[in-house]
Amino acid sequence: MQENAMRINKYLSERGICSRREADARIEKGRVTICRAGSNVYEKVTPGTKVEEGDIVCLDGKPIGESLKKVYVMLHKPAGIVCTSEKREAMNVIDFVGLGSHLTYVGRLDKESTGLLLLTNDGALNNAMMKAVNGHEKEYVCTVDRAVSDLSLDKMRSGVEIEVPDKNHRLQKVKTRPCKIKRLDKDKFSIILTQGLNRQIRRMCIACGVKVKDLKRVRLLTLQLGRLQEGHWRYLTRQEVEDLRRACGLGE
Repeated sequence: MQENAMRINKYLSERGICSRREADARIEKGRVTICRAGSNVYEKVTPGTKVEEGDIVCLDGKPIGESLKKVYVMLHKPAGIVCTSEKREAMNVIDFVGLGSHLTYVGRLDKESTGLLLLTNDGALNNAMMKAVNGHEKEYVCTVDRAVSDLSLDKMRSGVEIEVPDKNHRLQKVKTRPCKIKRLDKDKFSIILTQGLNRQIRRMCIACGVKVKDLKRVRLLTLQLGRLQEGHWRYLTRQEVEDLRRACGLGE
């Protein structure tokens, strides 16, 4: 084994193909193959496979180049679009944007939710933003089905116990981290999270006796949704990319 051999998911991430998590998913589906240096046989890889100099790695049968131009896209996701790259899902977000499967989304929004979604092939940025330990801020505007009490908002601020599915889809009880909440109306508030549990805000609201009617993400770290219309997307400016990478400790 060569000293500079690289784990396959890191190899895919550093070449801007997808995040490490998405790489693992594609590997499990058998979409990634490797031809070892000096061989002419392509074999499916496992999550533990390491790539050495001279190896040829393919995704869906197409060789992966050394690098891709980094692309950063902000989408104002409409309701009904699903955060998945699975082609069997007719309303998948990758096809909706239409820039190619080399992009991957950073942080899910559930099907009913709208708002800011970042898509990129910058694997290092994706990994930094997705690590829960980093506690990056995500801001949402939430409208519920009835007037929400100050007591309920205080409970959410302090952290509430909710049930979320684990990797085996079994429900487990988790107390949410303290968060920032600002009342906007009797049935509307902004909320800033530093974690991303499955349908977290919806579950927090249910735990406090209200249900979400409308949920929109308006900020990811330094990135603001601004006036981008629902269903539209745009490329990030150079300054937005620099600010985002700096906020993640990646520099410019």
